[in-house]
Amino acid sequence: MNNLVVTRARESLNLPAVLLFGLSTAGMLTVFPWYLMTHHVSPADWICGALLMGASGMSITGGYHRLWAHRAYEAHWTLRILYMLFGAMAFQNSILNWAAQHRVHHRYVDDVDHDPYSIKRGFWFAHMGWMLRNYPSGELDFSNAHDLEQDPIVMFQHRHYLVIALGMNFGLPLLLGWACGDPLGFLLITGLLRLVLSHHVTFFINSLAHYWGRRPYTTQNTARDNDLIALITYGEGYHNYHHLFQWDYRNGVRWWQFDPTKWMIAALSWTRLTRNLKRAPEFKIQRAMLQSQFERAQACLQRCAHPGRLAELQGLLERELEAFAATLNEWKQLQAERFDAARQQITDQWERSDARRRFRILEHALRQQRRRVRLLQLQAI
Repeated sequence: MNNLVVTRARESLNLPAVLLFGLSTAGMLTVFPWYLMTHHVSPADWICGALLMGASGMSITGGYHRLWAHRAYEAHWTLRILYMLFGAMAFQNSILNWAAQHRVHHRYVDDVDHDPYSIKRGFWFAHMGWMLRNYPSGELDFSNAHDLEQDPIVMFQHRHYLVIALGMNFGLPLLLGWACGDPLGFLLITGLLRLVLSHHVTFFINSLAHYWGRRPYTTQNTARDNDLIALITYGEGYHNYHHLFQWDYRNGVRWWQFDPTKWMIAALSWTRLTRNLKRAPEFKIQRAMLQSQFERAQACLQRCAHPGRLAELQGLLERELEAFAATLNEWKQLQAERFDAARQQITDQWERSDARRRFRILEHALRQQRRRVRLLQLQAI
């Protein structure tokens, strides 16, 4: 009985979150449509709303997420200040709180007791239910964020978060509206509409991106790659890749994958506003994809209904696994040579040797093997 009382007490309503989401949703369903029907909305309202939504959204994806939560690159202090201000405009808590909880999510992904927004507790819970009550899994713990506590910009925002967030969500739209002669219209479009849309865009990454899509890199967690989700989340929809290579500044790892946050970070590196952009080695990416391909091929073979055909395909798969093991051994040998060269301070000489060419050959071998395993998998269907 005592345990039940304690559990209920710990899962009391999170009133600030309930009020924020309740009032903003109510305003969207009532005041906003009334205003559209009774007032003329100028193009300036929509243009500023779109620009501010992009600025606040990409301050979350590029700043809160890839810069501060994952340290995927470094940024100049001027860019960090912009991220801090427009990230507060997204009204998703301070950088310190957001990044600390997100690191917990990656460490305990899908764990129903420790992952703050585990999809295994339901779609609604992962989307926003986890914020509406004070669940034990959502308790703040800054033990994983000592680096952020040393960042003066992060701590300034953390100490003055409410003032900054209210100023960016009410003060800035009203100021722009006054300049354009439509303060209420700007408040409703660049403030209310933008806020509600940007909330759900981010929340879809925690819910839909763990529910719908493909898993080309790993099946060890529920994260999915989904091109449609990437279109509305500034590139965050390539979530299966991200959960395996969380320290990569890219989510859409291929040049053609829609990831405007990646493009922004890369473009800013040309002006020195970003630097030390981290990228997962191509060999590790190909290795992960091939390992996942082997898992799918083995699953298909288990469903094969033709004994003779099954034996033949199993023999082919065994040979592919042996070739994969040989490629991995050669890669490990090359890595050992690289480390030896670094210890002997002859890295430049090593880089100019044929080692790079050998790495490219191994990457190409994995790509070719993925095609063969895919063909083998199709034959088993």
